[in-house]
Amino acid sequence: LQDKASLAVYEYDASLFQGRPDVVAFPTDTQQVARLVRLANRGRVPFLARGAGTNLSGGTAPTRGGIIMDLCRMRRILEIDVNNQTALVEPGVYNLALQNALAPLGYYYAPDPASQKVSTLGGNVGENSGGPHCLKYGVTSNHVLGAEVVLPNGEVVWFGGAAADAPGPDLMGLFVGSEGTLGIATKILVRIMRQPEHVVTILGIFQSLEEAGQTVSDIIGQGIIPATLEIMDNLVIRAVEASVKAGYPEDAEAVLIIELDGLADGMDEQAQRIEEICKANNVVSVRRAKDNAERAELWAGRRGAFGAVARLRPSYLVCDGTVPRTKLPDALRAVKEVSRKYGLPIGNVFHAGDGNLHPLILFDGRIPEELQKVHKAGTEILEAVARLGGTISGEHGIGTEKLREMRLIFREEDLEMMRRVKRALDPEELCNPGKLVPPPEQEAVAGHA
Repeated sequence: LQDKASLAVYEYDASLFQGRPDVVAFPTDTQQVARLVRLANRGRVPFLARGAGTNLSGGTAPTRGGIIMDLCRMRRILEIDVNNQTALVEPGVYNLALQNALAPLGYYYAPDPASQKVSTLGGNVGENSGGPHCLKYGVTSNHVLGAEVVLPNGEVVWFGGAAADAPGPDLMGLFVGSEGTLGIATKILVRIMRQPEHVVTILGIFQSLEEAGQTVSDIIGQGIIPATLEIMDNLVIRAVEASVKAGYPEDAEAVLIIELDGLADGMDEQAQRIEEICKANNVVSVRRAKDNAERAELWAGRRGAFGAVARLRPSYLVCDGTVPRTKLPDALRAVKEVSRKYGLPIGNVFHAGDGNLHPLILFDGRIPEELQKVHKAGTEILEAVARLGGTISGEHGIGTEKLREMRLIFREEDLEMMRRVKRALDPEELCNPGKLVPPPEQEAVAGHA
């Protein structure tokens, strides 16, 4: 694609950053990707790979024009090996498509971002995506065993492999979460798991966001590790109910979704202990999903939360930060203070079990003054997260949106080490340039778009 109208579709992702490519290509296999990368190197043209464009930090919009390689045509599930509990997929496979292919076999893939209907596994690898079940099962890096990668010079290599403890440096650990700056994955080998024997989903209704957060700390403090612990506040609850009718009471200040999975033996007792902890924290009501249909309804509300808030304002910025669980009340108070300071509504929906906050700053992008406030508010929330001993990204990445905020948690010496790794693999700075790691302080830092 080269015409202006078609290229406009690729100017943006799900963040606020925009940048237009010069051309969009649609490779269908590894060799075509490698040829495109070698061609870009000959002409010193920047390039980046793109999946479904659901990135929330500007990772899939170009900073210097160049080539976008849309991997949507590389969407085959190449192999499902239940005996070795692995699956080999291409990067354009949707997360949910893999789940649907595994379900009839009694298996599943654990990372389950809320965007799983539309996010690709290649993008999940680039961002090291998590999801509600990452509390118990970990994030993408815990479930990717290996990958075929086209390096920034066009060379094709394999990182990792089916063996659990491959010798040598952990190159997969370096690659997962590098946001497409160190190469392009063209095949991905993932770990799959047996579906749990039994699942119990519990909904707790609270009149205080702080009491819901305290419940989370108390559950884990009792040595119980549920599969999920998810919280939504009143603003998000009302948006969800207007959108998908998940059955959340609109007058609740917070809802807590708790899910247990595993062996049926002992699970009822564990669920009872959780319900007692909820009652000790003044829960208004607590109930268990009576069947899979009700469970799916509860989860439809959580997974549809980001889309639902569009009913409240035309645009939103997601601040993705993580704090120690015990600091959640402090972080929520800081978010509330930022909301008051800038006069912007902020909804909270988050992976409470691991302290991963997703404050949604709602605004109207047609009003320039609001957009300026949004960027300031987002920075102040991340500053508060850093002060509380947290980090500025739990799973949405850095991209272009948080380049300046990287200095909240890293020293210049730390950032320079990251730049050295980048230069070792991409000396020409052509592979998704201007993302993840800010330039040295003496250089102009890319601003928000």
